[in-house]
Amino acid sequence: MIKRGKPTKDGQVKITFTVPNDQPMGGISLVGNFNNWDPYAHPMERKNNGTYQVSLTVPSQEPILFRYLADGGVWFDDADADHHDEHGGRLNPIVIEHSSVENGAASAIKKAVRRTAAPRPANGMSSNGTRMSAS
Repeated sequence: MIKRGKPTKDGQVKITFTVPNDQPMGGISLVGNFNNWDPYAHPMERKNNGTYQVSLTVPSQEPILFRYLADGGVWFDDADADHHDEHGGRLNPIVIEHSSVENGAASAIKKAVRRTAAPRPANGMSSNGTRMSAS
């Protein structure tokens, strides 16, 4: 689940990411273009109800590309994201399109998705467990 706050006067917006308790067990991190895909930058906090949650504040005019990374190198997506990139078996980021982004931003978002790719797992396996080819 993704909950967006209202943009502030200085152009920032708080976004809260919540992962339901039916996802992989163990630690989960939020990784994306806002933290250079660093799995240690935004670890999610496990709540009493079993969900995981983290909030961050980002510029309201920029698309957010992200994925979740669970223990064991398991990547997964958020069904509530506004857009899912479709580039085959590669680890692809997800885009949140803020309500303040103009309609003409779709091409800019697609370009950003192509430029910012999630890092491949060290074991060479995709998020669905298949071996990834080198590119």
